Amino acid sequence: MPRVYSIEGSAVEEIALPPIFETEIRPDLIRRAVIAAQSARVQPWGADEMAGKRTSAETWGKGHGVARVRRVKGSRHPAAGRGALAPHTVGGRRAHPPRAAGVRRELINRKERRLAIRSAIAATKEKKLVESRGHAMGKVPELPVIVADELEEITKVKQVKVVLEKLGAWQDVERVAASTKIRAGSGKMRGRRYRQAVGPLIVVGKESGIRQGAGNLPGVDVVAVENLGAEVLAPGGVPGRLTVWTKSAIQKLAGGMFG
Repeated sequence: MPRVYSIEGSAVEEIALPPIFETEIRPDLIRRAVIAAQSARVQPWGADEMAGKRTSAETWGKGHGVARVRRVKGSRHPAAGRGALAPHTVGGRRAHPPRAAGVRRELINRKERRLAIRSAIAATKEKKLVESRGHAMGKVPELPVIVADELEEITKVKQVKVVLEKLGAWQDVERVAASTKIRAGSGKMRGRRYRQAVGPLIVVGKESGIRQGAGNLPGVDVVAVENLGAEVLAPGGVPGRLTVWTKSAIQKLAGGMFG
């Protein structure tokens, strides 16, 4: 049975893992669930269906020696006689505008999504998968890493750093900090200037301050066990994220969550 570690890094007790950690690991299903979660955040956008069409233009060119393009009617209006409505005219419609009615969301069945979450949870205890994702294991004693509930009440960044150092997970945070670089391309001007790797995930039974303590550490995410999803457990659809669990989070998983 895996051991529960105190915030000082010493083993204090043993705990039985819930059956959810024995779920078959399905990378294909995990990737589908991640894509579905990402596509759900896509904001539909497109051109106004009437853009470039709000005009009285009609064609009268036949027999007049001019192009038969539709032109604005009238004689005194500044735009009178000017081409309109057609895609190649000034102020005309676009030839093939993007349509907001397009289906841009990838759907997944509820049972498949829950199975993907269970599968991603089971992957967090596989050392080969965690290492293949590029996480720096350092001196991590064993997987899954389970810590006493005192971790949930820490509100100071320096205290969280000390705990992660004693658990052997701080080396992965340093790896993330070293990997941060400026993005290439126009994304620098669109609110995503930096690219950063993904670091450890802290799963808690109750958020009592740990989000304030660990939220600003590079690459570290804090999530309550009830809010777990495939995307946070397997960023990019690749299972095996280095995860630190609190004892209460493990106990809640034993209650049959994501069944």
